[in-house]
Amino acid sequence: MNNIDISRLEKICSQVRRDIIRMTHAAKSGHPGGSLGCAEYMVALYFSVMQHKTRFSMDGAGEDIFFLSNGHISPVWYSVLARSGYFDIKELSTFRKINSRVQGHPATHEGLPGIRMSSGSLGQGLSVAIGAALSKKLNRDTNLVYSLHGDGEIQEGQIWEAAMFASHHKVDNLISAIDFNHQQIDGPTDKVISPGNMRDKWESFGWLVLETEGNSMEKVLTALDSAKKETGKLKPVMILLNSIMGKGVDFMENNYKWHGVPPDDEQCTKALAQLEETLGDY
Repeated sequence: MNNIDISRLEKICSQVRRDIIRMTHAAKSGHPGGSLGCAEYMVALYFSVMQHKTRFSMDGAGEDIFFLSNGHISPVWYSVLARSGYFDIKELSTFRKINSRVQGHPATHEGLPGIRMSSGSLGQGLSVAIGAALSKKLNRDTNLVYSLHGDGEIQEGQIWEAAMFASHHKVDNLISAIDFNHQQIDGPTDKVISPGNMRDKWESFGWLVLETEGNSMEKVLTALDSAKKETGKLKPVMILLNSIMGKGVDFMENNYKWHGVPPDDEQCTKALAQLEETLGDY
């Protein structure tokens, strides 16, 4: 990945962050903190790493597919989907409105392109991603499955059942990631339920684990490239994204209180002043 490509992706990140602020502000609800922190990872996936089709099909045959397990950070996903061509960016203005396809948590029955599972009940996405990865194996589809999870979500027991299953059944066409920002809705994860040594935990469950700085586009791309090289080796892959909640907006960074609180008028103006408009607002 050369510097020009990275610069382009970083500019997309800035616009995505603007979308997140504007969406949550307009709706007067939503989850800006984690969404802002995952911009680099999501942009890297959809604009550089994944082989995917914007002409959407639910089965995802012949393409890489993605599942968002921590569905409350839907603003970053919606922005990336729209900006990469799945639907008109103007639809972002309907975020959390009655009858909108752009719901607070991703849902399938409205038929929003790009969404293959409803998410928001935490802990379920890894199981779904494993099922999709096994389906690809049965269909001799060589493409990959990706999933993203929150570090607070890792407190859910279903995650660890799925982790055991994936390693036991050698689900080696799966690349998962954890937004390891050390914050959750009730406070720092170390105070709510400490995850301990996350790398050791996942390795003990039979996964290959990579770590990277989650808000460096270059390092995220390098980690994803390394992860792809490890697929097909009889182990699922986990990337620990050492990220910053609220990244890009100084008064939101590393503050768990922005997990699920939208900016007011003054805060929105202040946040947008820190984020360059690069692709045009919706």
